[in-house]
Amino acid sequence: MKNSKLKIVIFTVISFLAINSSMAQRFASISPSEAILANKGQNDSHRKQFYLLTPVQNIPDINPLKTEINYPVLAGISAVTLASGIGIHIYQSNAWWRDKSSRFRFVNDWKYALWLDKLGHFYGTTLLYHAFSSGLEAADFNSDKAAVYSAIGAFAFQMYVEIEDGFGKNWGFSPGDAAFDLMGALYSLGQHYYPVLKNFQPRVSYYPSLEQREGKRKDGNIIDDYAGQKYWMGIRMKNILPKSISKYWPSFLMLSVGMGLKNWNGFGKGDQDLYIAFDLDAEELPLHGGVWQFIKNTLNKIHFPMPGIRITPHAAFFAIVY
Repeated sequence: MKNSKLKIVIFTVISFLAINSSMAQRFASISPSEAILANKGQNDSHRKQFYLLTPVQNIPDINPLKTEINYPVLAGISAVTLASGIGIHIYQSNAWWRDKSSRFRFVNDWKYALWLDKLGHFYGTTLLYHAFSSGLEAADFNSDKAAVYSAIGAFAFQMYVEIEDGFGKNWGFSPGDAAFDLMGALYSLGQHYYPVLKNFQPRVSYYPSLEQREGKRKDGNIIDDYAGQKYWMGIRMKNILPKSISKYWPSFLMLSVGMGLKNWNGFGKGDQDLYIAFDLDAEELPLHGGVWQFIKNTLNKIHFPMPGIRITPHAAFFAIVY
């Protein structure tokens, strides 16, 4: 009887070792990257099933900040930029630079258009920045690089104009203009790095002055028709008002503060007009995609005709201020 029990014990031990040896060989064939999934099945035997997962090979090095420049698009944008630059140069040459001086000179013209021309330089640089940055982003430039290059490009173009003015017989390099050019470039760059500044949008509106409409202005240059221009700062009230008030303010409705000229004689005499008017935020249009975003951003460079009031020199309400 003892011998029978001994045989049973020996048989049990040998069977256990055999099973363990088989399982050891099974697991030895599984690489460390293979997962063992236990299927707790719903049958009484609670059988375990093992699934082998094929290890991933050649995992790509992914950098979400890395971009590949689209050179065909970049070439097309460069061609458009060059053509536009040449066109602007020809236009301004005919308007201002026909008579050249061999001597470079400086001119302080702070009173020329009662500071409206300085606001124009600030706005013009932000507009150039918008054009350059949109082009570079379309060519898949990194957004930070596009912002920096655009600010440099916009300011450089404005400096080119200022230097040309410096050799103009009836003009000169204006430190005031250059200062506002620089502020426009820095403000645009600041909007990129400090998004809160996007709540304050430089805008423009233009309706030809009476002299321009009647052809009484000598050169007929609309860029210098300051009596017909107004420069604005559109404010996204929804984002800056206290929450208790902001919840009642429509997101598409902005408030703009603007400045224009009246009775301007072209040589520093006239009246400054200050306005407060409603405005529209094109960003709220339900249009999406790169092209639509460019269109909305461009529309937000323009003051929309809306009701408003003139603060100075004589307060008045207008159904449409433009």
